[in-house]
Amino acid sequence: MNDIVTFQQVVKSYGRKRALDGITLSFPKGKVIGLLGENGAGKSTMFKMMVNLIQPTSGEVRVLGQKPSWRLNERIAYLSDRARWYKHHSVEEAIRFGARVFPHFDLEKAKQMAAFMKLEPTQIVGDMSKGQEARLQLLLSLARDVDLILLDEPFSGIDLLSREKIVELMIDTLTEGEKTIIISTHDIHEVEGLFEHVLFLKGGNVVSQTDVEALRQKGLSIQEEYRRVMG
Repeated sequence: MNDIVTFQQVVKSYGRKRALDGITLSFPKGKVIGLLGENGAGKSTMFKMMVNLIQPTSGEVRVLGQKPSWRLNERIAYLSDRARWYKHHSVEEAIRFGARVFPHFDLEKAKQMAAFMKLEPTQIVGDMSKGQEARLQLLLSLARDVDLILLDEPFSGIDLLSREKIVELMIDTLTEGEKTIIISTHDIHEVEGLFEHVLFLKGGNVVSQTDVEALRQKGLSIQEEYRRVMG
């Protein structure tokens, strides 16, 4: 199986509004993939379908060769754009809680990531900056030994230092075996060097999909291609 996720003629309607308009696409296995588009393009809807939070109005979604299900989510780490943690937890308590509730969670790896991200074990989540909490959320996802990692706007509204630390942690994660990471972001310049494959969504439709190497051979950056296809 060369594709880790496929959408086949998928429609998602909310009343008269279509969040996804009959899209057909595939996400290649073992790559870092950018899912790019404006607000309302359908990116978060696609992520939620992959983890069985919402169902398509019509069409079929397959993840790891199967229909999305709660059981299949044991093999998926999903960081939503609205993720929050328990405000009363310390960093250490959050990590230990994650080890209890998340399948395939590496406790020691999470502790090492926390140190790398400059998060003190005794820090209380409710006292953290938005950037610090974003780092904690990310490490709780990346500490899981799973096939598929979904990151929905991991840089949204956070400071430059936290963005740099998050990118460093992603790079470190990519050296550990064959995982597929799909990242939805508006901050293309932060992670352009990580992407191997990109998909561009506009108005619930796929307007372009390509390997990044093919763009580079044309002398184009991802940001230039984004402006071209989304303009």
